Amino acid sequence: MTVADDCVAAAEAAYRAGRFAEAVAMLEPLADTDPAHQAALRVLGMCRFRLGQHTVALELLERARGLAPADPWAMLYHGIVLLDRGRQRQAADLFQRCTALLPHDAAPWLNLSAASLALGDTAAAIRTGRRARLRAPKMAAAHYTLGRAYLAGGFTARAIQSLREATKLAPDFADAWVELGGACYQDGAIFDAIDATRAALSAQPEHEAGIANLSVFLRLTGWGEQAGQMLVRQVAARPDLLAAKLNMVADLLADNEAEAALTLLGEAPPRDADMRHAWLLQRAAALINLHRTEDAAAALADLGEVPPRLEPLMHWRRVLLAWAAGDIAAARDAAAAMEAALEHASGMVPEHRIMAHFDLARFWRQQGQIARNFGHWAQGHRLLGKIQPFSRTQYGRFVDASIAAFDKTRLSNGARASNADTTPVFIVGMPRSGTTLMEQILASHAKVFGAGERIELPQTFRMLGGALETTSAVQRVAGLGPAAFDEAATTYLRALHALAPDAARITDKMPTNFRYLGLVAQMLPGARIIACERDPRDIGLSIFTHRFYGVHSYAHDLGDLGWYIGQQQKLMAHWRANLPNPILVVKLTDWIEDFSGTLVRVLNFLDLPYDSACETFYEHQRVVRTVSRMQVRQPVNARGLGRWRQYAAHLEPLIAELHAAGLMDGAEGGT
Repeated sequence: MTVADDCVAAAEAAYRAGRFAEAVAMLEPLADTDPAHQAALRVLGMCRFRLGQHTVALELLERARGLAPADPWAMLYHGIVLLDRGRQRQAADLFQRCTALLPHDAAPWLNLSAASLALGDTAAAIRTGRRARLRAPKMAAAHYTLGRAYLAGGFTARAIQSLREATKLAPDFADAWVELGGACYQDGAIFDAIDATRAALSAQPEHEAGIANLSVFLRLTGWGEQAGQMLVRQVAARPDLLAAKLNMVADLLADNEAEAALTLLGEAPPRDADMRHAWLLQRAAALINLHRTEDAAAALADLGEVPPRLEPLMHWRRVLLAWAAGDIAAARDAAAAMEAALEHASGMVPEHRIMAHFDLARFWRQQGQIARNFGHWAQGHRLLGKIQPFSRTQYGRFVDASIAAFDKTRLSNGARASNADTTPVFIVGMPRSGTTLMEQILASHAKVFGAGERIELPQTFRMLGGALETTSAVQRVAGLGPAAFDEAATTYLRALHALAPDAARITDKMPTNFRYLGLVAQMLPGARIIACERDPRDIGLSIFTHRFYGVHSYAHDLGDLGWYIGQQQKLMAHWRANLPNPILVVKLTDWIEDFSGTLVRVLNFLDLPYDSACETFYEHQRVVRTVSRMQVRQPVNARGLGRWRQYAAHLEPLIAELHAAGLMDGAEGGT
């Protein structure tokens, strides 16, 4: 070998070890003195590519191929750069030629699979990905590429298997962890998706897609505040990251902040086809929200042909446009087209599919087509049920353990914290029972701060008990001594008072806190509890009509939902009979039948003076992130009472469980 060949070999070794700048420093003098040294140009081109210098890399590799047109490695490297530059067809042709020239090497097959996937030919991507894996079964990239192809082809279980193998072979392979998270999410295993995405960020903390995906997964499981903070930090640090921006836009649109969403999107669509489609769809949604229908129609017209997974989203925006124009016939046609598209939308993001069913349910409800409307709710919940499986046995054991461990003797004479802080007010009840209304009314008071749905109480229970809904966790919490409760109370109260240092009362309206009132009695003996109630049939229907964020696994089967409401009432009856903390029960009908009297009763319970601002609670400007945010912007009304009746036939499994729980005694004629 010549000195030049030795230099190229050393540089190639540095390149394969990821020391790209070092390899460039070796090769640049050789390229200057011998500009026709083909191997030097080939390796230098790939080093420049890995350093992000794509234009220079393409020029160097074209020169290398001109000097040796049949060199398979120059051909392969040239194809890799062409693929990155969006020239998939040219890249695929080069990779195909390489497979004949390097028949035993995995690299041509691996890159051909990636190019086929970019061209939308998933069958070819899977076929060539398998050939790459056959030639290099211990190469993480081969399993990763095949996993991506399987996922695109709708073979989720196979994708998960391949991607898991990639992460086993290369535990720091962040892209593989991110793809594994996406595959687990599509398979309904959202907590596995969170774990995989956290692993990606552990390997590469600033991974763009990892942060964007984790924020989505956290929001879907009820950690919306943390998800929003992640996105804000990411976009502030990197304003060019469109995936994170699009996730922020989705949050803004959910909060009816369309103007802010448009500002964040900007005026120029991205070049990437997938991102461009997503950008135009979100822009159209924001414009429709702002009643700028002509601009929204223009955005949809710019979409062109969209992949099947995005067709339902496109049709929904057409529904909204026609609806806004008063063209009900066109809206119905678009809704029917959306239903048909859902049947064939392979590769559709689960959340998009779920929300499509809830959107269609809302549309057909307003059209008076009850059976069609209810069918979409049921389909949406069936999909959610795959992500959030529910066990009556497990939850029933938790309720029974709570009643047994926190009995009257334990609650009255057992260990408790020494504080007497009366600031915390827990507003509990089933979702849709009036908890958001209660907090909105109280938050209008000058001495009250409405903190929304806080996660600190369940977090504390989990910290003390080692789990949330298990018999052992309940027994562990119930058996702790005063020191443990004092320490937990100090941490809890410090975080609570930091929210509003001058407030006399701070409300936490997480409805499911009713599960942890035994801990409240031991940790916060001065806390007060307001229990909100409503006709359980209306509660059941209202829950079934919404896609709640957070884990509401009981909500996806009507029988489970009715059973769970019965368990909630059973546990609340125990707390009312035995808890030393004061509990006030307020029915939704109390506000409707006697608003002023109910307000006085609630304020007296909290030792607060009367404040007339509570009467106009619907004018109080504060962020409300629950599905009741629109209702609490209006005066109290009876529109939601008795709504279950028009769905009585569909709600039979729910009502049967309510009867079994004894909740329907004397309620047949009520609302």
